[in-house]
Formats: sequence, structure tokens, C-alpha cells
Amino acid sequence: MTFNLADVFELAVDTYPDREYLVADGKRCTYREMDERANRLAHHLASQGIGVGDHVGIYAYNCMEWIETLWAVFKLRAVWININYRYVEDELAYIFRNADLKALVVAREFVPLTSNVIDSLPMLKHVVVIEDGSEADKSTMETVDYESALAAQSAERDFPPRSDDDIYMLYTGGTTGMPKGVVWRHEDVFFALCGGIDLTTGEKAKAPMDIVKRGEAFAMTMFPLAPLMHGASQAAVMGRAFEGHRIILSSKFDAEQTWRIMSEEKVNGLFITGDAMARPLIEAYEKIKDEIDVSSFFVLASSAVVFSQALKDQFLSYFPNLMIPDSIGSSETGGGGLIMATKGMEMKGGPTVKPTQGSVVLDPETLVPLQPGTGKVGLLARFGHIPQGYYKDEKKTAETFITGGDGVRYSVPGDSATLEADGSITLLGRGSQCINSGGEKIFTEEVDSAVKTHPSVYDVTVVGVPDERWGNTVCAIIQVREGHETPSLDSIQEHARKHIAGYKVPRKLVVVDKILRAPSGKPDYRWAKETACKVLGL
Repeated sequence: MTFNLADVFELAVDTYPDREYLVADGKRCTYREMDERANRLAHHLASQGIGVGDHVGIYAYNCMEWIETLWAVFKLRAVWININYRYVEDELAYIFRNADLKALVVAREFVPLTSNVIDSLPMLKHVVVIEDGSEADKSTMETVDYESALAAQSAERDFPPRSDDDIYMLYTGGTTGMPKGVVWRHEDVFFALCGGIDLTTGEKAKAPMDIVKRGEAFAMTMFPLAPLMHGASQAAVMGRAFEGHRIILSSKFDAEQTWRIMSEEKVNGLFITGDAMARPLIEAYEKIKDEIDVSSFFVLASSAVVFSQALKDQFLSYFPNLMIPDSIGSSETGGGGLIMATKGMEMKGGPTVKPTQGSVVLDPETLVPLQPGTGKVGLLARFGHIPQGYYKDEKKTAETFITGGDGVRYSVPGDSATLEADGSITLLGRGSQCINSGGEKIFTEEVDSAVKTHPSVYDVTVVGVPDERWGNTVCAIIQVREGHETPSLDSIQEHARKHIAGYKVPRKLVVVDKILRAPSGKPDYRWAKETACKVLGL
């Protein structure tokens, strides 16, 4: 058997057919039921001409049908495309065109917006609509009802052999600019993102059954909270399925409702994306903790976005035995490393992690791996199981996927890092967001982590703004914690100096009603910079 994602999922189905796989907003299914419904959808798409290499979009909130579509498309050796449900018309038209969609599975709520751009998409031949309880008009375009499509097809698993070289594509949410499709081989993404290499032990699966057997003892119940258009949640849904575990999904993130679901479903682990979810979660818990029983909860995993130490400490004060694996990674590298957080642990910006197999820090001048303990700031990179490149973007592919000075092909998405004396990696931040102030390089994540610990700050995004003397200077855009007075710039600076060097302390302060973030929880740097410059008159 190959490391094809559909093949490994079917192996898990055959191993754990009657285990409950998915619970999503009241709907439930076992592994066998999921497989049969995915088979039906795959047969329907095949009847409409969808086959090897064709692109099928998924445009919906987290739901059962999202996962069914995921497996159905892979079963056909086709490629599914994750659509950001927050896109406005121009953005939607861009990704539809860029992704060369041939078919689309869409929630009814989003049909009107889809119909506004469909005329410019000659490759889109077939649209399947998920009924979601909305009354959105779907008469403006030709569509097929999702459940009717499944009911008319066979549940048999009778597909031709698949390949390790089949394609998985992940459109990045991005923090600036339009998203890009990262093209992976199935085998590579299996090892980089889906548990083929255990981030905790570093052990690499030698055969698909190696990962399936991990779930023999018992089935954990995991609750990924980020939207499925985000790679971290996709990896959670797929990787945990390969191990026979149980997944909970909710269509939209609501902190209080999350705790109530955890209590009802006896959730063992949450998967979040940093502070944007951690902060409302712990504050909601403080309000309703006496109304719920979450004694089953013992894992809080985070990735992709900074999870500040102050919030980790809050969780650990309520859950002293909680395991908090904090990992680094990206759409272009997969998992880069992991640390098990403890109370009071120091953070220099992003976490300091034990690197996973293939993760290194490159010297920015020679593009060869740095030796431990030099203190030099380098480029976080990964070799081995990495993507082929970006879809239809040769220029960006050449910039990100490079041949190093040692002749090795690396994925270098732009994150700066240092290699510590013990071989661990400290993530400093994305180089594109590094602020050059008077020749000093300041990483926004480091300032962000310092400012977030101020008692009056609920959320923050840090950007560089123009400055006549220094070229750029550090600006903190903050959302004030409810019930607290708005802190002064002096107060923010005094607090930040306890955690970071003086030259990194914010010189400008902008207060907003609400910090805007991407659905994944990542900072919206474009919005933040525009807002800061407007308020400051720059």
C-alpha cells in the first residue's frame, strides 16, 4: 500500500469501521459511514467527468460534508481546493480563476456570491449545493443538491489504484496579499503534516499500518477549532483519522459553546491556532467553569500562530496536568518542531522547539545550515518531504524553494530563527514583517508577546510605521480588555521593557475597538498598518 492519503484513510476505515469518526453540529458518523458517503460523492463527481488531477473547490463552514468532500476527491485522485468563506467577490473570483476549478461543492449560503463570478469561469462545469438551513437564492445558477447526488450513487469502494504522487494542494491564508496554492505530493504531505513523522518522538512511519496502529489502545476525542480552510485543521482531521480517533467539529468558533461541547462529548484535546482562540477560551471558562465537567480534557495543542506564555500559564493554573504541545510550521514546510510548554517558560518571540526531521536554520548569506549556538539569526528551512512549489507561480516558487549552498533543496518560507546551543530552534518571526528601525531588526512577534502580557491588553498586533528619524518605528495596535482603563503609551512601554530590549519597545500606540485577524487567527498586517497610519496621520 502507498502513502496516498485516501489509501491510508481506507486502511483506518477497515481497521476501525464501527468507531465513531466525526461529530459535527449534531450529525454523527462512524468510519464506515463516512467512507460509504464519500464513495457515493466520488461516484457522483466521476459521473460529471471529474477525474485524476481535476480541481474541486470546497466552499463552506466546518461541516460533515466538508470532510466527505475531502475524502471523495482524494478517492478519485483529484485535487480539492480550500475556499476562504470570508472572501468578498473580487477575492473569490481570483481564487476560482487561479485554482482552475472544474467542480465546486458549496454551502447554500454562498451560492449568490458564487453566481456573481461564475460567468468568468469557463472551466467550472459542475456545482453541488449543501443545504445549510439558509434561504439563499440558488436559482441563479445550475446546481445539484448534495444529498440527492449521494442518494443516486453506489456506496461501493471500487476505485482504481492510486499513487504517492497524487496531489494535495493547500491555499495559504497568508497575512498579506492574495493566497497561493502550495502543491504537495501525497506522500510528502503525509510525512510533513499528517503524522507520518511523530512530532513528539521523531519516529517516522515505515508503512501506513504503523500510523493506523497508534490508535489501537483507545480512541481520543479531538476538537480542532480553526476553520477547515486552514491547513492546521485539515492536518488534524486527516492525521487523527489515520489513527482511528474521534473528531468534533463546529461550524463557527464560539468560546463558551466550545466548553459546553467539550463537556457533552468528553473531549480529550483541543487544537487551536494561538492567542486569538486561547484568550476567549480561558475567559469563557472562568465564567462557566462551575456549570461544566471537562475532566476529560488533557491536551491543548497549538500551531501556526503565536500562543503567548501568559495565556499558557492561565490554562495551567486551572489545569495543572494539561499537556500543551506548541508547534511551529507552515503551509510550505509542514511541521517544523514542537515544545511541551510548562508554567513560567520564557518565550523570545515564537516558541523554542525541538526540530522535527528535516528542519534546519540556514545561514542567510551562504544558505548552509548554521551550527548550534552561534547566536546568528538565520532562515528557518526544511528539506526532505517538502512541496513541489506554488501553483502557477514560477517566480514565487523559485524564491521559496531553493537549492542551498550544500546542494540540498530547501523550503524557505521566510521565517527568521536562531539555532540554540542544544540544537533547539527559536522562531523569531516572518522576515517580511521584520521592522528595520535605525538599522536594528525588530521581529513583530517578539514585541507582540511582550505587550500581550500587559493586564489591560486583550489583543494586539505590532507593525512598523514610517518615522522621519529611524525610517520605521514600532507601533502597537491594541484592543483593551473589557472592564479595564485604556493604558497609556508610557504604561505599555514600562511593561514591555521588563520583557524585551529598549530598542524594541513600541514608540506609537493605537487603540481600536477590535483587532482584526484572519479566520486562522493570524494577524491581518495589511489592515493593522493601514489603520495605524490613518490614525497617526502618516
